[in-house]
Parts: sequence; C-alpha cells; structure tokens
Amino acid sequence: MLLLVRGNEFIRRVQAYAKTRDIPCAWRPELGKGSHGVLILGNRRTVVRNPKDELKTGTLHAMLKQLGLSRGEI
Repeated sequence: MLLLVRGNEFIRRVQAYAKTRDIPCAWRPELGKGSHGVLILGNRRTVVRNPKDELKTGTLHAMLKQLGLSRGEI
C-alpha cells in the first residue's frame, strides 16, 4: 500500500514501470502551469501537482486510474 508518496517518487516509479515494459514515458513540466507538470505514459497522461509535495491518497488513486495502473504495479 502506498502511503506518503511524493510527486517526484511517483514520477520515478512510473518511469521505472515504463522502462521494464518498454512503454514510452515522459515528464513534461513545461506543459503544466506553475508547479504542475504532465506525466505521459504511452498514450495516457496525468497532471502531477508540485512534485516536491506528498500526494494525497485520493489524488494518487486518480492519477493511477488516469494512467491505467494499479497500486501494485508501481
């Protein structure tokens, strides 16, 4: 179970997941506004708010759903 995951750690975990499965993955901070950025996994995307902050549980679940992932996969 993921608890107290920071945005940076979430990005790293998704990138590692993509690398092991040969899926294109990109972190694009310039596509967001302010401290937000866009994480692209294959043809799916999600917005990551300030990567230095911890993600709330509901936010984390929504981001995983947008990327088509489950908690166990990352």
